[in-house]
Amino acid sequence: MSAPFAQGPTDPTVQPVPASVVEKVDAADTTLQNPKRAVISLGSNLGNRLETLQGAVDALEDTPGVRVKAVSPVYETEPWGVEPGSQPSYFNAVVVLKTTLPPSSLLERAHAIEEAFHRVRDERWGPRTIDVDIVAYADVVSDDPRLTLPHPRAHERAFVLAPWHDVDPGAQLPGRGPVAALLTALTRAGVEPRADLELRLPE
Repeated sequence: MSAPFAQGPTDPTVQPVPASVVEKVDAADTTLQNPKRAVISLGSNLGNRLETLQGAVDALEDTPGVRVKAVSPVYETEPWGVEPGSQPSYFNAVVVLKTTLPPSSLLERAHAIEEAFHRVRDERWGPRTIDVDIVAYADVVSDDPRLTLPHPRAHERAFVLAPWHDVDPGAQLPGRGPVAALLTALTRAGVEPRADLELRLPE
């Protein structure tokens, strides 16, 4: 019978991982047990807009408990609710993901990404480096003022519905019906696909 393995001096820099942390990591395991489907809208009209959108996509993928499943084509959009020509145009895209995070935690992550890219909330409809909005989360319909689901204005925004329809033609907006039908009812004026631009799906 071989001798038992001799333990060397304990490395003081190696500390056991607390069980609570292990449980949290396991709960957000990459296999994503019982994940929910969520749709995120991205928009940017300051700085390097494409680079910022890609950074937001990558940041979502880097979130424990989140897996990016699809990234839409990029659209260039006239700013919403402001005087024409008063702001740079937006680049918009939609990300479809699977997540084990509850909506409240996904919202916190969205806000953290906005802050990381120095999003400033000075004025409504103001220009911003990045806008990260939860459009829909599974089939949840909620009028919680902190996070209304689905997004209360998604059904009237072609810059959300057009890229979403591109990646999921059969998509449904909870409580509103098929995205395709909602999009048909809207004008696409000022919402142009940019075939020369592309966002990478994280590997």
